[in-house]
Amino acid sequence: MKYVNADTIFPKELLEEIQKYINGGMVYIPKPEESHVKWGEKSGSRKYLRSRNIEICLRFAVGATVDQLSDEYCLSRDSIKKIVYSKK
Repeated sequence: MKYVNADTIFPKELLEEIQKYINGGMVYIPKPEESHVKWGEKSGSRKYLRSRNIEICLRFAVGATVDQLSDEYCLSRDSIKKIVYSKK
């Protein structure tokens, strides 16, 4: 996030109105709600993890043990249990 001087971007009237609430301080202006994205959606991480977890569940359903899956996916036994026993 880049610092921008309010004098250079806001009209004078708007700047004066903002100064009534905070004078000389720093203000963060968030993006609109509709432009927010969930974690991992831009990078593809969310999709990758969902696919990996489905694969783990399928392998567990056909007989792979928690220990086998833990070793193969380099995850803790507890992480594997959370994945295979979740109600999704």
